Amino acid sequence: MLSERLLTSVVRACTKQYLKLKPTEDTHVPAPVPGQPYMLYMHVPFCERLCPYCSFNRFPYSEDRARPYFKNLRAEMHMLKDLGYDFDSLYIGGGTPTIMLDELCQTIDEACELFSIKEVSSETNPNHLIPEYLEALQGRVQRLSVGVQSFDDGLLKQMDRYDKYGSAEEIFERIKVAAPYFTSLNVDMIFNFPLQTEAMLRHDLEMVLASGAGQTTFYPLMASPSVERSLAATVGKVDYTREQRFYEIICETLAGGEHPAYDFGSAWTFNRREPVMGGEVPGVAARDGDPMIDEYVVDYEEYPAIGSGGITYLGSSLYVNTFSIKEYNAAIESGRMSLSGKTTFTKRERMRYRFMMQLFGLRLDKQQFLRDFGCTVEQGLPLEMDFMKLSGAFATNDENELTLTPKGRYLMVVMMRQFFIGVNNLRDQARQALHGEERELLFGDGAACAGCGK
Repeated sequence: MLSERLLTSVVRACTKQYLKLKPTEDTHVPAPVPGQPYMLYMHVPFCERLCPYCSFNRFPYSEDRARPYFKNLRAEMHMLKDLGYDFDSLYIGGGTPTIMLDELCQTIDEACELFSIKEVSSETNPNHLIPEYLEALQGRVQRLSVGVQSFDDGLLKQMDRYDKYGSAEEIFERIKVAAPYFTSLNVDMIFNFPLQTEAMLRHDLEMVLASGAGQTTFYPLMASPSVERSLAATVGKVDYTREQRFYEIICETLAGGEHPAYDFGSAWTFNRREPVMGGEVPGVAARDGDPMIDEYVVDYEEYPAIGSGGITYLGSSLYVNTFSIKEYNAAIESGRMSLSGKTTFTKRERMRYRFMMQLFGLRLDKQQFLRDFGCTVEQGLPLEMDFMKLSGAFATNDENELTLTPKGRYLMVVMMRQFFIGVNNLRDQARQALHGEERELLFGDGAACAGCGK
């Protein structure tokens, strides 16, 4: 549709303009603002084998490479503690965070001792949904996110995931076993593969519904310029003309009708309706409390990130940690953080970021916007508001809030798809500094890492 194509072009141009890194001499991230809540993001960049089209910072796993790295992650947590930070939420991404179970558990335990952490989220891959891992993570991790991508064996083979992680049926059975161990088990899926049909998508949805997963996230296939060629060589050229129809099928199946199985958590995350009682979904325990959101940027606009390749957003500045494991270890061991690049946002760029993230989370708080920026959202972002209104994006637009229509949710999917493509381009800028052995390590065969769907 016209609004989708226009929005794609505008967001692409905006991210290209303001997601540009400049070298920084800063040795530490800024201190926290008193009273403001923060989440801690931790990056574990190791994978058993590498996916050639993954834009996240990742390296082939070896114990010699990983053990010093985890030790320095724990040292970096102490640096944040010394700056005055406290956190009630920890998100561990990758890579494959569960690649080294003993080190991960030790790191989570130390984080919980240092900070007021109430919930821990971690990514993983299907081959780690086995009793040894589940029992170690139970109680330590409240929300586990497993990269499945599809329950179609043909697509799994095309992505080079079938041999590594098993058939769709094997993965499905592992998810059913794993679900009761966690407050929320999130199944990460991708839609709009070039060879994916509506029937294949509906089968994916049926499998998710039957799996007992407390949460599922359906990401649109994202083709940033740096990976377009490798994507085309592995899964084919992305066709965005089908994306809206596929998204509508997902929403109708999971959250439509009189008695939907899931509620919207964000524009592309779905939370199973609570409570889940025994017998309603076989093998799934009831869960207490509010479901945790998949995208931490919705609940925590600002957050420091530790680890190689971590991206921090604090105040008006975005920092990127070095993508070099060697440089990361050297920085931490010398008593400084590994900040390598920085970009600073204008007030208008910060307002756009707030607009996008809160609407992606399905509600923009107009009164908070006015307090934080000293102007209404209509005054600060007149073009953005006019576009969304003319597109029929708002279900509610009063003095207190903005909420979205179904069309508005899809436009936020488009906006976030392009934003994440822009972030991937930012990662590519940081990756250009790699040289020697580390640069060569990134060009190998391999199966996808846990974060590849994001």
